[in-house]
Amino acid sequence: MKLKILPPTLRNKKRYIAFEAISATPLEKEDVISLVWESSLNFHGERETSKFNLWIMKIWYFGSSNDENIIKGIIQCNRNEIEAVRASLLLINKFKGKPVVFHTLGISGTIKAAIKKYIKLKDKHK
Repeated sequence: MKLKILPPTLRNKKRYIAFEAISATPLEKEDVISLVWESSLNFHGERETSKFNLWIMKIWYFGSSNDENIIKGIIQCNRNEIEAVRASLLLINKFKGKPVVFHTLGISGTIKAAIKKYIKLKDKHK
């Protein structure tokens, strides 16, 4: 017997947060994941963070200049918890003792729209 999937009306609503991180040291995807989770857990606790349904969808590297490494990415979260996730992102300020700044570029209902509006990739194949 095959399992039935939930109809769209019963699924959790998702939103996608486009962000930019500027750091003194290069960040990998695993580093971004740990920074976001640590910040959420420290600020909101385990119970609230579990409601966020956080997921790092994609990371793009935009190079480095003048001791600044710039990355942009997309985080998936629960629609009702957007402000709490944004607050957690803003509290990230250090990575390995070096300064890091996270900016929220925008919020979108789809990954495609988030990439088009906020990430603004020059090459379609990236």
